[in-house]
Amino acid sequence: MMRFFEKLGADVLYQVNQIGRMGIFLFYSVISMVMPPYKVFPLIRQIYHIGARSVFVILFTGVFTGMVLGLQGYNTLSKFGAEGLLGTAVALSLIRELGPVMAALMVTGRAGSAICAEIGIMRISEQIDALECMAIDPHKYVVAPKFIAGIISLPLLTALFNVIGILGGYVVGVGLLGINEGAYFSSMYSDVEFGDVYMGFIKSICFGVLIIWICASKGYFVHLTKGGGFGAEGVSSVTTNAVVMSSVSILLFDYFLTSVLL
Repeated sequence: MMRFFEKLGADVLYQVNQIGRMGIFLFYSVISMVMPPYKVFPLIRQIYHIGARSVFVILFTGVFTGMVLGLQGYNTLSKFGAEGLLGTAVALSLIRELGPVMAALMVTGRAGSAICAEIGIMRISEQIDALECMAIDPHKYVVAPKFIAGIISLPLLTALFNVIGILGGYVVGVGLLGINEGAYFSSMYSDVEFGDVYMGFIKSICFGVLIIWICASKGYFVHLTKGGGFGAEGVSSVTTNAVVMSSVSILLFDYFLTSVLL
């Protein structure tokens, strides 16, 4: 019985320490983002790795998401004789919910895992320790460009996801199911408001911060991870944990932000 309570207490203390480390990591990262000097080239490189290299997967996922929404929306709206509202249904579903969430999940799987593995390898190969020995702030040099790039890239990728998804719904609704083209776009134009776009924009920024924060901090503290330790096995375990935690956090914060912004 005593061993059970000892293990329970050790697990609770470990989780509390982990939350504290991640909070301090976020604080120092935010400070590093706003403090000079400002380096442009590292930021551009991170925007390329996080944003530009994710365009293909965003386009591929977005077009098929829009096509599925077109099929499902038409099947539902036709029961009420409201097929002309398909454009509104597709646009609102993408702009409010599916666009920010799906784009964030795709970026987590493609870029978030790479960020965690990169920083984790830097930690176990003592590159971060070397930066500290040379009086170079690892948060400023390694983490801050990734945070800024994530905040810039996620809204742009979400907008691209929304546009290509709406076009996918158009292909299915107008091209395959015979809905009037004018009705598809006119209903969308009249029913989609700035508040809907604003909600998706805020969500995408928050998701960008979440992805970089969780994935970067997991890799940064790989040597302190319970059961992880140094080596390739520790990095792979932490990377998997970071992707899962980021995905779950995106879904949780999606509900929270929706309840606040609606």
